[in-house]
Amino acid sequence: MANKSYNSGYFIVKFAEDDPTEGYFITLYNEDTIQVNGKNFNTSLIISSQQLKTDWPPRSLEALSAEHFKSIIEMAPELVLIGTGSKLIFPPIETYAGLIRLGVGVEIMDTGAACRTYNILSSEGRHVVCGLILTD
Repeated sequence: MANKSYNSGYFIVKFAEDDPTEGYFITLYNEDTIQVNGKNFNTSLIISSQQLKTDWPPRSLEALSAEHFKSIIEMAPELVLIGTGSKLIFPPIETYAGLIRLGVGVEIMDTGAACRTYNILSSEGRHVVCGLILTD
């Protein structure tokens, strides 16, 4: 995967992947948009290499609850990345404790880091699921 362009001033990053027809890749992100395989999304979403769920309910980190992780758990990930927006903010551990009890790794990071990490791990064939929170 080659980094096509990068502007760290306002978290606009474009990515180019080897073959966007094989799975889901994040091709761009900014403060209010996540682009997956060239299609823009403006609401919170869950992405894995084989599934894209564009109706993930949390619209803020404060709204994130344990209930929101049920659809992630159903995807049986080995690792979950949670993108918290432009800043790294840790949600209460109770919200994602169910994943930990199942032995699933959980990493909380800002959205930019989550997008980059997801693309790298997914391109390596890892079964990673990424939940990205976008505010309304």
